[in-house]
Amino acid sequence: MSTRLAVQDSATMLSRNLRHTLRSPDTMIMTVALPMMILLMFTYVFGGAMNVGGAYIDYVVPGIILLCAGFGSATTAVSLSTDLSNGIIDRFRTMAIARSSVLTGHVVESVLRNLITTTLVILVAVAVGFRPTGDPLRWLAAYGIIAMFVLALSWLAAAFGMLARNPEAANGFSFFFMFLPYVSSAFVPPHSMPTALHWFAENQPVTPVIETMRGLLMGTPIGNSALLAVLWCAGIALVGYLAAGALFRRRTAR
Repeated sequence: MSTRLAVQDSATMLSRNLRHTLRSPDTMIMTVALPMMILLMFTYVFGGAMNVGGAYIDYVVPGIILLCAGFGSATTAVSLSTDLSNGIIDRFRTMAIARSSVLTGHVVESVLRNLITTTLVILVAVAVGFRPTGDPLRWLAAYGIIAMFVLALSWLAAAFGMLARNPEAANGFSFFFMFLPYVSSAFVPPHSMPTALHWFAENQPVTPVIETMRGLLMGTPIGNSALLAVLWCAGIALVGYLAAGALFRRRTAR
């Protein structure tokens, strides 16, 4: 099958998944309301007790953006597992479409949905006191980093969706996505953590992405965080892509 037809099939699957999202009230609530609630909770409940050398909301917003993007990406595992469970994948196999378009449609939908959610979170953050200093070029770079992060985690979530035997099991994967940003520089500086957690926070993939976001939006030093962020995202995306493709072929080969 030609590349042009594969792209057309992927666009069709993307349209299908976007319609499913818009017609699912619980998904829309979780996608839009949860990020707002997390933002307001950390700003108003915990913000007064945090000492980060400046306004806590300016420090925490990049972390919350990544937390919500990670959680939103994890839903890819559930949606793919649901498709496998309800038999729609078997119907797709009888059609003259590119098999890769099924996975691509889910992943691209995740990226678009999470970029929209990110914009809403930023607008609410600005309304409650977030004051970014980045110019338009830095904002564009920040959105590029977010898109890379979501793309990487969405492919990884797709692989876990192929592994899960049912949507309930796939839903458990979101716990990992929610937990990882907490042990990073998202909410407190890593040097305030115990030694073992400090080392983990400094050397896990979320921290360089957050520090890059913080540098682009707030003008803090970025150092080598941007390079590390790109390398982590590219590596995770490649592993997720290859694993998801292999697992999809195995699950649908009959």
